[in-house]
Amino acid sequence: MNLFSRFFKGQNKFNRAFLSRFGAEASNYDQNNINYLEKGYNINSFIYSIISKQSTKTSSIPYYVKSIIDDNNKKKLDNIFYSTKQDLTPLQRLQCKKLESKAYSEDYMNLPLERPNATQTWREFHYLYKTFLKITGNVFIYEVSPDEGLNAKVPKGVYILPSQYIEIITKKNPEKLMPYENPIDHYELWYGSENIKFSAEKVYHIKYSNPNFDEQGKSLYGFSPLRACLRNIYSSNSAIDSNIKTLLNNGAFGFIFGKNADFKENQAKELRERLIEMDDSPERLAKITTLSSEIGFQRINLTTDELKPFEYLDFDQKQIASCLNYPNVLLNNDKGAKYDNVKQFRKQVITDDIKPDLMLLEEGFWGMFLKKFKGYDKTCIVYDVSELPEMQEDTEKLVEWSAKLLDRGVINRNDLRELVHFEKLDDDSMNEYTVNNDLLTLEESVESTFSVNGE
Repeated sequence: MNLFSRFFKGQNKFNRAFLSRFGAEASNYDQNNINYLEKGYNINSFIYSIISKQSTKTSSIPYYVKSIIDDNNKKKLDNIFYSTKQDLTPLQRLQCKKLESKAYSEDYMNLPLERPNATQTWREFHYLYKTFLKITGNVFIYEVSPDEGLNAKVPKGVYILPSQYIEIITKKNPEKLMPYENPIDHYELWYGSENIKFSAEKVYHIKYSNPNFDEQGKSLYGFSPLRACLRNIYSSNSAIDSNIKTLLNNGAFGFIFGKNADFKENQAKELRERLIEMDDSPERLAKITTLSSEIGFQRINLTTDELKPFEYLDFDQKQIASCLNYPNVLLNNDKGAKYDNVKQFRKQVITDDIKPDLMLLEEGFWGMFLKKFKGYDKTCIVYDVSELPEMQEDTEKLVEWSAKLLDRGVINRNDLRELVHFEKLDDDSMNEYTVNNDLLTLEESVESTFSVNGE
């Protein structure tokens, strides 16, 4: 059955309060979710530009499915990643590589589904995931799977639902639920007077933390980053609208008046018509005529240069960028941007924004989704941000740092190859620990030191 063929008519938002007495209750969601999309992302080019860049970068992150062979080392590895949003130090990277070799098998696995659904690719899936998370603070992923038969509960596809129209419906009498019970009964997609009902067991809800709380379940929804800067969005839109009007007026407008005598109605009308003709005609000089009286012009607003409307957008844009976790240095109008700090802040976008949101996707979706396929019960997905261009400078430093460890016998050559994403060599000598440039093994180096000291 088609996803959107499950529409049914009936209850609307006005009679839902009455119906809730006999069943589930609607939770209190953010009424501005639609505004974040329609008044922000859809028409505000600044918001679209930032979120589009973040979503494009998210969809470009390489990812792999790996088999888990040791849960304890997997937990240690996760602790390093989740303990900091910042980029890993060389020592942490070395620890992670060691833990990865113990936690995962060396071979990669393909995703169990080639595409999330018939109309999208996984790249578009990741793009939409990031976009909805940034706009509304929520992502609702619906799983399509049969309820009966040999392949019951095995996913056939997944869809990212439009979170601006999703409402969470809680169970009746939630105060009677046990602490470990899920308070959510189902989800509903409302569009006009129509709705689609989605079972709670088939929806993966990923969200930003929400400190707001009420008895209607407001905390069940994620907090939109655009909520805190909604006034700046309206201010930015108003400034752009005002600027357009000013430009259409060519700056100032005002009144033409007679200095020595008032214009009669027919004189004013004739002058106005002649000015319109002059403005429409490319041969303006041919339209110049004479008047029998002296006239004046009274301007009643400032010129475009005096208003400088675009300068008033800077404050709103910086506030919006800050709420979206986007460094102001990367804004086109930031005068303090330099090559070195631009590179650093582009890297910061990866470590402080892209990576943490992908971790939410790992925990809230992939960790449960993959286990529903045969042969994937002990697997996980790994996003490798180290392969991005923004992180290549760190790779160079890592190689330099690792080479020093190699010379001191802390790591071996296969360890070094693994750190720089080269395949290990099946040679016993590559696993030996050597020091300095003499390629001595650690045992030989110790023996040589003892013999020199006469011991």
